[in-house]
Amino acid sequence: MSKRISAKYKIDRRMGENIWGRPKSPVNKREYGPGEHGQRRRSKLSDFGIQLRAKQKLKGYYGCVTEKQFKRVYKEALRLKGDTSENLIGLLERRLDAIVYRAKFVPTVFAARQFVNHGHVRVNGQRVNIPSFRVKVGDVVEIREKSRELPMVLEAIQSAERDTPDYVEVDHKKMSASLTRIPVLGDVPYPVQMEPNLVVEFYSR
Repeated sequence: MSKRISAKYKIDRRMGENIWGRPKSPVNKREYGPGEHGQRRRSKLSDFGIQLRAKQKLKGYYGCVTEKQFKRVYKEALRLKGDTSENLIGLLERRLDAIVYRAKFVPTVFAARQFVNHGHVRVNGQRVNIPSFRVKVGDVVEIREKSRELPMVLEAIQSAERDTPDYVEVDHKKMSASLTRIPVLGDVPYPVQMEPNLVVEFYSR
């Protein structure tokens, strides 16, 4: 299991963007980076630096994904037919923790990972505690009955902070969701611009 070393909001400040669209992000108040040198004027990035930043931003958005896991997903996207950058997004959005987050069962992607790890989720009736589990189109993802009254779940469902995308069909009464199709970049409700094409350029150097 991977461990997130840095505080999640430091990722926001390092990128200079509110990558999860959260109202508590420090970027909303101060756009400069963390640390004593954070207010120094940012130097112009090289092509490599731009590609690296795009990779860090996309990888950081999905929470505790390690570099090894992320590169593995990229290699799989490369093997699939079609556009590699679109395949990459499709594979990331099919992660079980991503589906749990998109269905608004939890407030954040980090909470989604922990929620799955603690065994609160079933896929097609079977308990799954692996956040990176790949959900297929038509699979039924549901919250275990004992976990449906957790305050975190009830608050997330009622939150107006974000909407459920149209490629995830959700029934909050039954606490279930299913993937209706594999999304492309334009379908995914990222709060900031993601550039998976630059991620592909970074790895194909």
